[in-house]
Amino acid sequence: VQLQASGGGLVQAGGSLRLSCAASGFTFSIYHMGWFRQAPGKEREFVAAITWSGGTTYYADSVKGRFTISRDNAKNTVYLQMNSLKPEDTAVYFCAVPRTSWGKVPRQPSDFGYWGQGTQVTVSS
Repeated sequence: VQLQASGGGLVQAGGSLRLSCAASGFTFSIYHMGWFRQAPGKEREFVAAITWSGGTTYYADSVKGRFTISRDNAKNTVYLQMNSLKPEDTAVYFCAVPRTSWGKVPRQPSDFGYWGQGTQVTVSS
């Protein structure tokens, strides 16, 4: 399993970024997918998740209404569109695959078995 995250960078508050996560080595289209983030000195936290079909999405309260998760099963890629960015969104962002391909969409880091290398997002005030 390989997950390659990209799209991070430095942006001013109020700006936008689009993260991508290219997946390989497993049957992407049957797995739910998730995005997490980790700021310095803090625990990794759930950001967003999407069902295998893309039909249902879930968000942390802190990003609801500003971030949008989506996926393209033909391209084995999951995206995270981030708008109205705030300095508190600064973190390393990770995409992740759940340990199993069945059941409800998990939101705890311990329920995810494979992680990308992360991409840094820095929002300046």
